[in-house]
Amino acid sequence: MKIAIIGAGFTGLSAAYRLVNQGYDVTIFEKDAQPGGLAVGYQEKGWEWTLEKHYHHWFTNDKFVLNLAKEIGQEILTLTPKTSVYIDNEIYQLDSPKALLKFSKLTFAERIQMGAALAALRYNPFWQPLEKVQATAVLPKAIGERAWNMIWEPQLVNKMGSFADEMSLVFFWARVYKRTTSLAYPAGGYLSFAQKLAKHITKKGGKIHFDTEIISLTDDEKGITIKTNKKSQIFDKTIVTTPSFLFLKIAPQLPDIYKNRLKKLRGIGATDLVLRLKKPFLTDQTYWLSICKKGAPVMVVVEHTNLIDPAHYHNEHIVYLGNYLPHDSKTFQMTKEEKLQLFDPFLKRINPEYKKNLIDYELFKAPFAQPIVPTNYSKMIPAMTTPLPNVYLANIEQVYPWDRGTNYAVELGEKAAKMINE
Repeated sequence: MKIAIIGAGFTGLSAAYRLVNQGYDVTIFEKDAQPGGLAVGYQEKGWEWTLEKHYHHWFTNDKFVLNLAKEIGQEILTLTPKTSVYIDNEIYQLDSPKALLKFSKLTFAERIQMGAALAALRYNPFWQPLEKVQATAVLPKAIGERAWNMIWEPQLVNKMGSFADEMSLVFFWARVYKRTTSLAYPAGGYLSFAQKLAKHITKKGGKIHFDTEIISLTDDEKGITIKTNKKSQIFDKTIVTTPSFLFLKIAPQLPDIYKNRLKKLRGIGATDLVLRLKKPFLTDQTYWLSICKKGAPVMVVVEHTNLIDPAHYHNEHIVYLGNYLPHDSKTFQMTKEEKLQLFDPFLKRINPEYKKNLIDYELFKAPFAQPIVPTNYSKMIPAMTTPLPNVYLANIEQVYPWDRGTNYAVELGEKAAKMINE
């Protein structure tokens, strides 16, 4: 059986890996030059390891991706970094019950209330009732008005923008429930892991076509014809791992009722300005700094080399300046120079000397990186089977109730492979 997989992100790679191991004839089509999808990496001169264009890590309970890594012999690092919040021009560590008890911006009673609310979410495995309510309708009272206004609301608004009030409580719950104190990271970077997985696939007879864009997907009695910018091929089955709006673009023959359902799924893009510095930006060793200020130009500051040894990057200090934005917004369209100019006054409040240590910087964009998760999202999720016989959909919008990420991309790919095998 000939199977096509559209997309060489971790959904496509994991599906292909399982299918080639079962003897299927698998071909992956990928528009980029490298595998990895949203976790794709790059490498500067002098670097020993690759770096993700968009910040990534795993939690230590991300069993699907960690099991796959173990299966193919990918070395995994387990580390315990520092997580902090930026409030009123100060940095406060806030990554444990102990740190919360020391958090002086709240009264003792407010700390206890916030801790109790987070614990209730952390140890509640039943997400279904939570998806029926909006996060902003429940959390201020549960966490406490001052804690909500000071810490959590600014983060939600900075991330989701005009969609903040639509987000289901499940969106917030998933981030609390899954979080672990220690994090995991693949030695060599995510690109190294993706390349190793791709090598296993090709070694088993699978084919991967990079720099290949899908023009159309059509189906008839002969099979499924995949037309690319290079040639056309016919397959027995196809797994589409692109966001739903791209599936609609390549398969306009889909029935209108199905198209309308997919069009209701919305999402926003992501931009990451990556700074390369001679010295640390966050000098207190914070890895993850959440910006708790509404309207701040930066949503999060992630100092990658406060998690991973800078020796792997020629002793450079790597900092991500992240934002989620609609892909058609003016800020999303900015150049890297415009971005740094926008960020500069804010960055100088945190580290006034950072520009003296700036080696270079790059800007990376993803037009679709975060689905909008309103109440009762489970009823909106499309099935993996589609109206086109032998065409399956497995994409980021089907990851639920969890936060999207490579762990669930692997789970989704394995589900798609199992569906085809059965």
